[in-house]
Amino acid sequence: LTVLNAGRRYLKADNLSGKVFVTSGLGGMSGAQAKAAVIAGCVGIIAEVDEAALLKRHKQGWLMEISNNLDHCIARLRDARKNKVALSLGYHGNVVDLWERLVYELDTTGELLVDLGSDQTSCHNPFSGGYYPVQLGFEEAKQLLSTNPGKFRTLVQESLKRHVAAVNRLADKGMFFWDYGNAFLLEAQRAGADVEKKGANKMEFRYPSYVQHIMG
Repeated sequence: LTVLNAGRRYLKADNLSGKVFVTSGLGGMSGAQAKAAVIAGCVGIIAEVDEAALLKRHKQGWLMEISNNLDHCIARLRDARKNKVALSLGYHGNVVDLWERLVYELDTTGELLVDLGSDQTSCHNPFSGGYYPVQLGFEEAKQLLSTNPGKFRTLVQESLKRHVAAVNRLADKGMFFWDYGNAFLLEAQRAGADVEKKGANKMEFRYPSYVQHIMG
């Protein structure tokens, strides 16, 4: 319902065939995102750093394909988008790399490859494993979290700033991004990312919450 209503509200489209939804998280509640994309009829690319979560969703049949190669992900995205085939593709990697690759595609080809975007990392708990920094691999990051949590925190905040910078670039070109109620925008703001709504008070963000704007 969230994905369908986002399409209706932001894209003025009841049919999401050929539309692309990019997000992250395939763990607990976020595990439903892949299935939601296919039910809604769009192309869903969902990033996840934990291979175990990816394999679990794939085994369940909620996730159609898995890839750890961004070139392959972009090729599959283009093909499914062109042929208007519903697809859920799990990218085994950090979502920041995925967002930055989509910015690169925009800069080099002039093509905006994503229509809808969100995030379901556990940003209510970003410094204890709910959000992994793009600068490190998953296992390396887990080790740093246990040995130097202060450094881990710094890397998470740097990663959040890169995350938002990429999202902002794509949103400026027409992608519609929303907060999924996971404290992503709040933690990004605390990290110093550019998420505040211009001309509004400090607790108003440039992107809407799915609760009021989509489900409401």
